[in-house]
Parts: sequence; C-alpha cells; structure tokens
Amino acid sequence: MATPPNFRRRRVVAGFCIVGVTLAIAVGPSLGSALSNQALGASTGARFAEWARTHGGNGIVNWIENVWYSHHQPPVGGRPPAGALTVSVGAGRQTSSDLPHLPVPPAIVPLASPAIPGEGQWSPAGRTVGGLPAVYETRLRPDPVHTSVVVGVAWMDTRLLRARLYSGSFIPGGGPFTYSAPVSTGMAATIVAAFNAGFQMPAANGGYYTDGKVLIPLRSGAASMVIRKDGTATVAQWGRDATMSPNIVSVRQNLDLLVDHGRAEPALSPTDTTRWGATLGNQVYVWRSGIGTTANGALVYVGGPGLNVTTLADLLVRAGATRAMELDINTDWVHFATYSPSTGTGLASPTNGSNLLPTMVGTPTRYFTDWWSRDFFTMSAVSSP
Repeated sequence: MATPPNFRRRRVVAGFCIVGVTLAIAVGPSLGSALSNQALGASTGARFAEWARTHGGNGIVNWIENVWYSHHQPPVGGRPPAGALTVSVGAGRQTSSDLPHLPVPPAIVPLASPAIPGEGQWSPAGRTVGGLPAVYETRLRPDPVHTSVVVGVAWMDTRLLRARLYSGSFIPGGGPFTYSAPVSTGMAATIVAAFNAGFQMPAANGGYYTDGKVLIPLRSGAASMVIRKDGTATVAQWGRDATMSPNIVSVRQNLDLLVDHGRAEPALSPTDTTRWGATLGNQVYVWRSGIGTTANGALVYVGGPGLNVTTLADLLVRAGATRAMELDINTDWVHFATYSPSTGTGLASPTNGSNLLPTMVGTPTRYFTDWWSRDFFTMSAVSSP
C-alpha cells in the first residue's frame, strides 16, 4: 500500500528535526562559547563568521562577505564628516636629545583634490621618549574617487621604539607564550603604541616563529614582520631580506609583499586573490591595514575603511615604505592605538589610549584584557642612555 503524502511529509520533517537536534548538540557548546567571545568580534555576526571559518565554513563566509561588501561599497565623491581629518596637535619635536632619533618625515601629498587643511600633515601622538615624540600620525583620503573616506597613517621612530610580538591562544593558537594579552604592568610602563597583526594563520599563507619555536613553518618568499633581540623590527621578504639566526626572536608572516623597492608590486592586481589573500576579493573596498619599513628604518602603519589591496599599497608607498605587507582586514580587526600617560614613566592603559581613527571599532582596551586571544604588536620606549 502507498505511503500517505502527509505521512511522508511528517517523516521528512522528523528527519530534518533529528539532524537539526544532532547538529545543535554537536556544535551548540562551541558556537555558544564563540558568540560570547569578544576576541572573535564586536558583533554577533563577526563572531559567528570567525567560528564558521574555523569549522569548515571558510568558503561560505568568504562568499557572503564578498556579496555584502560588493553591495556596500564606499560612496563616490562627497566630503568627509566634519572633523574627520583633524588630529590632535602636540608640541613640536625637540632638536636636542641624548637619544639617537630619526628625522620627522615629510608630509604626505594628498591624493584627493582640492586638499582639506591638515590632510597629510603629521602630528605627534603617544608618550614622548626622552622628550621626543616617537610616533606621528596623519589622516587623508585614500584615493581621488572616494573623497568622503578617511584613513589613518602612523609613523614610528625605530631608534626610539622597540617592537614586541604578543601571541594569542586563537591566533596563532597554542601557548602559553612569554608575551600574551593582557599587557603586564611592567610592560605598560614603556608602551607607546599597539596595533593589529595579520590574518588567521590558515589564510595567511605563511608561518609563525616566537619564543624560540617554529609554531607554523616559515615560507620562503613570504612577507614577514621580523623582530630582533634588541627589539628593532623590519618588514622583509623571508629568505631574501631576512633568514633565521640567533638574533631573531619573532617572525610573523602574512601573504606576499605589497611594496618592494619603494613601489607597489608590479603584479599587484585588485582582482588577484591568489597571492594577496582570498579572504575577500581584493577588488572589494573594506577596512584594511598594512605595515612597511622606510629607507631609514622607520615603520609606517596604514589602516582604515574604503581600501582595496592596490590603494593600500599606494598609501604605504606615499608614506615612505620601501617594503610593506598587508596585515589584517575587516572592520573588527584593523586597529592602532597610542598611549599617553600623564608622566613619562606612567603606565599605558585604556584610559590614556587613543585610536588612530575615531571610527575604529576596537578600543585601546583590547590589549589590556585577558579575553583578547589574537596576536598583536607593541612599540615601547627605549631605555635612556
């Protein structure tokens, strides 16, 4: 006798319910924990996306993000909101100091015309080192088309600052590590700035070395943030500009160089997702960040909205980078903060921290919390001679 249609429907529904209940039992605790984990993002959607990426859903998340961002591109034309290009202006750099230091870089020539007053002009930020500003910041529009968008650039004097890589249980994974969030009281006494690192390691197409251990094998040719024992740091192509030696304490790799020999990579294309990240199609304008090294060894950081991979590279070149790499992307992860305690030896803290851009979703608090499980970099004052 044939099975009644209503019975068949009930059986199919029952089957889906069984599968749903089984999946809920299997993933419920993991997903529930992820949705309450602030290190996975400021919003529920961001946290779900991060959870999905680590549970086999990377392709689906990438597709959804590409569709969403493709329909939410930055507007063409227009002017930035009032005050968006304003940076706090502090005292000018002293000309005499016992500490060796780099000359202040020239202003960045604005890309959009006509320029808005203050655009591309440097202002000191963060605590001083031996009376000298060690970080300078500026804001400007990233291209001549999206003229209402503003990004931030930070310049760091590597003669006055020492770099450190902080590692997390989520990125790169594992641990414990010598340096991990929260920043300790001892370290807080010298920190001037902190900023995000790179992609999740499965998407970084590179390796990770710290604490004397190769956590993920280093890839020859990969763009690498390299930190030496004395705290000096540089951006390098691994195997050409830097190789493993006892003098190296940390290597954080992420994709390939965006900038080399002072110009954007000739093969760089906004439609190429093979070398510079398939997390999002590079033609998509999103929050992005990058780090570069200049001819005299300074570090420059670029971060902000409305960037594709080519505009990011162009900004890094305009900021003086001779070699540069992309760091993390998307709204929740692009973050740079400086810290200005009331005294030169005061403790950096969330209360005296300032974001490079007021529109950055993250706050200066994240590096001082025990829930922050992603890697990041700090720049700390050198000791007086």
